[in-house]
Parts: sequence; structure tokens; C-alpha cells
Amino acid sequence: MNADTVTAICAVVIAVASLIVSVYQTHAMREHNRHSVRPILQLHRGWPTGGRAGIRLINSGLGPAVIVESAITVDDEVIGAWNKLSADRVRDPLSIRPFAATFNHGEVIAIDHEQYLLSVASYDPQHHAEVKDLINRRLTLEIRYESLYGGEDYTVVLRPMH
Repeated sequence: MNADTVTAICAVVIAVASLIVSVYQTHAMREHNRHSVRPILQLHRGWPTGGRAGIRLINSGLGPAVIVESAITVDDEVIGAWNKLSADRVRDPLSIRPFAATFNHGEVIAIDHEQYLLSVASYDPQHHAEVKDLINRRLTLEIRYESLYGGEDYTVVLRPMH
């Protein structure tokens, strides 16, 4: 083997190694970007006397959440996706009709978004006991969502308290 052959082989090895490092860095950068814009949806119950009370949806992540699917269940009966029709089915049997905010498939929940999904404006423990019982003991709400990149299949679930 002469010096030219050795030099050519070394150049090919260096080029291949450089390509591998470049591909790895690109993959790592994409993963980092995905994690840096990850949405984190949370569902909270709150019952402050005299204030807005009920189920609150919060996006506390660093990126917007895209709603993929939702499901509402009351007393183990599947009502459907969390849309106006299902919200009305949940609220209609109650003596006091709580406010409902719904969303559609594909809707984007912005960063720092905070909204009550099912609530009463001025909570009174005696007056709104039926609503509190529904939300705390009978209702399950599940929301599946993704980041703008898609394909992650994140889920947040509000389950009955026991």
C-alpha cells in the first residue's frame, strides 16, 4: 500500500465518521426541539366558596397542545367526545345548569391557556352540591393530545374521587 492509498482510506474514514456524527447531532437536535415544545395539559378540580368552581383545563407546558380525541363518562356510561352535545347531556339532568366550555378534534390549546370546562360562577357549597358531586364522584374526562410535531399520544384523565 502506498501513501496515496493510505491517505485516501483515511479521508473516506474521516468523511464517514463526520457523516455519522452529523446524522446523530441532527437526530438529537430534533428530539431536543420536540421536548422543548412539549405541551402538558392538566385537569384540576377547585371549589373556592364564592369564586368560579369546577373543572379547569391548564396547558402548563412549553408548547401548544393539539386535541386528538376526548371522552366524557358519567356513572360508567360513555357520553361521547367533550363537545356541546355531550356537555348538554351531562348538564341537562342537573337542577342547576353549570357553564360548559368545549373543544373540537384538532383544536389547539395555547401555551398558558387556562379555562374552566364545567363550572359554576359563584360556588356555594349547599346550592351547588349536585354539581360538585357530579364532578367529584361520577364524571370521568379523558383528553388525548399531541404537540405540533404530532404522534406522541399524550393523555390527561380526570377520574372520580373515592
